[in-house]
Amino acid sequence: EQCAHHDAAVGGVDVQLVAVPPGLVALRVARGATLACIRQCRSHLASTLVQVSRNRRQLGGDPRRGGNVIKAQHSHSAAPTTVKAGNLEIVAPWTRATPAGARVAGGFMTITNTGTTPDRLVGGSFPLAGRFEVHEMAVTNGVMTMRELSKGLEIAPGAKIEFKPGGFHVMFLDLSGQVREGQPIKGTLVFEKAGTVEVEYRVAPIGARAPAGAHAH
Repeated sequence: EQCAHHDAAVGGVDVQLVAVPPGLVALRVARGATLACIRQCRSHLASTLVQVSRNRRQLGGDPRRGGNVIKAQHSHSAAPTTVKAGNLEIVAPWTRATPAGARVAGGFMTITNTGTTPDRLVGGSFPLAGRFEVHEMAVTNGVMTMRELSKGLEIAPGAKIEFKPGGFHVMFLDLSGQVREGQPIKGTLVFEKAGTVEVEYRVAPIGARAPAGAHAH
């Protein structure tokens, strides 16, 4: 797997997880990368390795802006949670548990615009995070890179956008505590038109590719 972390203070891709001989991993650090960026990437790498180890054991192998807050009605059943805010539908918000000391986590969901005018996700909040950002991951020359969408992400009329690992996602930065599996956490999403929307993130295991009860694609 190849990934990269974007540090807004530097601007650009500074740290990449690169392929090395089996049994080893390495971070390639570009000139100008900040210590904070390196630590965040190290936390992401640690989460990935923990999940890989867990999967192998299971298989028998080796070890910003305001507005009215729209409150969601949450269900603890297996059915996905849907929050409606104006013309937007936000389905199944979830995140992943983090190892002790991790400083970053990601948020995922599906957002559909059922209206005839665009809206834009511009920010949000997460109780354990000092910063909240909207990010995009893309493959460039065979390397997966991640960057902040500083102007947010437009949700066009009729569009259905899936926030998932390896694609669009929201980023929780400067975590002050550990995100724990099975313990839902409430947060908010902020849209230009729909305003501030309250959501609840279900917490899947470390390194999960899909929320609990769903199938990864």
